[in-house]
Amino acid sequence: MNLFRKKSTNYILVVSGLPRSGTSAMMQMLLAGGVPLLYDDHRPADANNPRGYYELEPVKRLHTHEDHWLADAIGKAVKVVSPLLPYLPTGYRYRVLFMERDMDEIIRSQLAMRQQLQSTAPVSDDLRANSVAHLAQTKRWLESQKNLQVNYVHHHQLIEEPRNIAEQVCQFLGMALDVNAMEEAIVPSLYRQRSQDVPDPRP
Repeated sequence: MNLFRKKSTNYILVVSGLPRSGTSAMMQMLLAGGVPLLYDDHRPADANNPRGYYELEPVKRLHTHEDHWLADAIGKAVKVVSPLLPYLPTGYRYRVLFMERDMDEIIRSQLAMRQQLQSTAPVSDDLRANSVAHLAQTKRWLESQKNLQVNYVHHHQLIEEPRNIAEQVCQFLGMALDVNAMEEAIVPSLYRQRSQDVPDPRP
């Protein structure tokens, strides 16, 4: 039974955060709990995300005001990375699950992905500082918006305490989701680039 859709919702559930912060894991948890997702198969699963990315390709063009798909997102969960959040139209109501993760883990994971994809794009020396500044600015923006509610979820807690996080998510959404399935959806073995496992990359 799809418990999420059993009660009508008039908001869009947005899963956000920096790339490699745990957004895909949260989408997996929501899907297991009974939340319908809005995504396509444009980006298939790979070694970096063996269980899939759960992305919707048009979301990447929010900055060009390509937002026609939002009408289909009401009552569903969609992934929107943090740099694109300010482009969400104000005519909708949102509940945002914002993923947080140790910044060094995020950077290591991003760099590991680039290496696996053999990316030749330049890496900024200020990647960490820019990411920290971006998150601070994004949080200020989130707190200033009248048409959304935000709940912050730390990636480490999602992995180590999935049931507690699942219960918090249910409370935030006001929905009686399948907490057992949400807990089982989290696979700790996929938690790589732990801070204690790799030397600090900062000089």
